Amino acid sequence: MIGFDRDPQAIANGPALVPDARLTLIQDRFGNMHEALAARDLLPVDGVTLDIGVSSMQLDQADRGFSFGNDGPLDMRMSSEGETAADFLNNADEAEIARVIRDYGEEPRARSVARAIVAARPLTRTAELAAVVRKALGHHAGMKTDPATRTFQAIRIHLNAELDELEAGLRAAERSLKPGGRLAVVTFHSLEDRIVKRFLRVRSGAAPGGSRHRPLGPSGPAASFEQVAKPVSPSDAELARNPRARSARLRTAVRTPAPAWDQEKAA
Repeated sequence: MIGFDRDPQAIANGPALVPDARLTLIQDRFGNMHEALAARDLLPVDGVTLDIGVSSMQLDQADRGFSFGNDGPLDMRMSSEGETAADFLNNADEAEIARVIRDYGEEPRARSVARAIVAARPLTRTAELAAVVRKALGHHAGMKTDPATRTFQAIRIHLNAELDELEAGLRAAERSLKPGGRLAVVTFHSLEDRIVKRFLRVRSGAAPGGSRHRPLGPSGPAASFEQVAKPVSPSDAELARNPRARSARLRTAVRTPAPAWDQEKAA
């Protein structure tokens, strides 16, 4: 088994979690898996599992800045490199902050949140940001979901280019899997799930204008995936063991013998 993670801390912790010589850990984005596996002469592979988004380890460590549950620095970087959440929030203009919160957090009052953030700058702590968002959105006791959730999600996705990386990971999996190999993707919110759903619909020929058994057009590519299963959600028993799985969705498919799609033609 080959494990990919861009987070150096996850790679460092991995051997203690799975002390098995058959496990190889690579610090890299899973969108680069095809090149990394080719360099190690490990292609093709039998299966690819993509577990999307932030990890429990990252959420639980206050100094990583992913969660407003415990106060910490406004960081949110998965790789510990590049722009931090504080850098973005304290330097971007109001329109850009609103766009990120709207597009990646699906926050209907993104402009109000962005305006409040700009007025409160500089922000350096997760508790500060959460308080600003809650005040802007009218937080009160008993609310089912903390109103800061969508804003924190949006900033994290933006900083780590998570949706672009998911698309790159799906294409890399297509190139890396052998015929009959299985792809399994676990997502945790609708933006991620839509990308996976669309990718598998198109690659299996289920999108309008094609079928699973023939190209989408006279010169179109043949289906690279089949046996696309319906999404699976966690059972009540699993939720009792792991409440963080409540929004998880699992989608699976099987690789066909057809070549991977040319990205320019597939766009």
